[in-house]
Amino acid sequence: MIIVDNALKARQEAGNPIRVGMVGAGFMGRGIANQIMNSVPGMELVAVFSRRLSNARRAYEEAGVDSVRVVKTVAELEAVIAQGQYAVTEDAMLLCQAEGIDALIEVTGTIELAAAVVLEAIAHHKHIILMNAELDGTLGPILKVYADRVGVILSACDGDQPGVEMNLYRFVRGLGMTPLLCGNIKGLQDPYRNPTTQAGFARKWGQKPHMVTSFADGTKISFEQATVANATGMKVAKREMLGYHFSGHVDEMTTMYEVDQLKALGGVVDYVVGARPGPGVFVLATQEDPKHQHYLSYYKMGEGPLYSFYTPYHLCHFEVPLSVARAVLFHDPVMVPLAGPRIDVVATAKIDLKVGEVLDGIGYYMTYGQCENSDIAQAERLLPMGLAEGCRLKRNISRDQVLTYDDVELPQDRLCDRLRAEQNAYFGFPDTVMFEKPSAL
Repeated sequence: MIIVDNALKARQEAGNPIRVGMVGAGFMGRGIANQIMNSVPGMELVAVFSRRLSNARRAYEEAGVDSVRVVKTVAELEAVIAQGQYAVTEDAMLLCQAEGIDALIEVTGTIELAAAVVLEAIAHHKHIILMNAELDGTLGPILKVYADRVGVILSACDGDQPGVEMNLYRFVRGLGMTPLLCGNIKGLQDPYRNPTTQAGFARKWGQKPHMVTSFADGTKISFEQATVANATGMKVAKREMLGYHFSGHVDEMTTMYEVDQLKALGGVVDYVVGARPGPGVFVLATQEDPKHQHYLSYYKMGEGPLYSFYTPYHLCHFEVPLSVARAVLFHDPVMVPLAGPRIDVVATAKIDLKVGEVLDGIGYYMTYGQCENSDIAQAERLLPMGLAEGCRLKRNISRDQVLTYDDVELPQDRLCDRLRAEQNAYFGFPDTVMFEKPSAL
């Protein structure tokens, strides 16, 4: 990114690289490690956490580093960093606590573990970059409250579609235009996909079946678009989003939406299946000044009232280090919630569910996530998808039925449930499920 590259170059020349710790070492984590180690001057990946040390080692090995140290204490980690070496650990909290680390990249895709990591990192004044839309879409607003109170950045990342959308949104607003739709281009949307149907695709790309299932069944895009809505103040036009199937170019979609509806909602987030250029993102915006409308027509942008802007790619791990640099060097988050949630991702039955069953996780066999406007989700006590795993059913649920808190028993003593209750209380939603006194608010 322009400006960031020169700033990183200056850090490299000064012998003062940004020191980064990474929590998670899966498919995307390994890509990030390789990018930082081999393509980002002025930045060092000094430590990697994984619940399996072999995965943390693999991240370094694939990046060309053949010597790492296993650490079990903060003192050991600090010593490794001071010696210019690289550390792996099974204790994520060490990365949060070490003074020798400037920022963390969280790339686990978890909720409970990631929430604990983020709170510990904030407590030790670390900037955090999330490659974790699931956490952000479930607890992002309250976690930002904690981050703001100590003056650190908690941000989504460049490269992943929400961050690319937000960069495009900021660009369009910078032109003096009014964005009314932030869109994501998909190649497939089938809520009934599961790890069995997606196993072949997962093997081909070296990913986990449940992860690619969350892409295919719509859960991932729901979390992604929820984070965009929370950062822009937008809503959804209807539950699950409009989700048109369209084989043309996104520039041709400007006549498919009702401008008055978009304006009434304060803008909407959405997705389209099959459009070009895919996979990419797009923003539809208005320009009310007739003089500018004339110029836009001259620049072959069409006659309005909606004008199309798009980015024809998202490069995920390639761009994540830029987000770290933006946070550390410029205090500029890629994307953060404006305030309370605008959209929630709600758990929906993928199959007929039976009383007594315990719900499996995101991208598995039992549930998928849909976007719903938060005021409706709260009023109807809809169960957040990010909290569904481990819940025990109190009654039978039919396929495609949205679950509520009244349908389930929550697991005991989860941090994510307490944080969600704090989020509801802090942002003035009516009680959904309340716990004891909020921990720090």
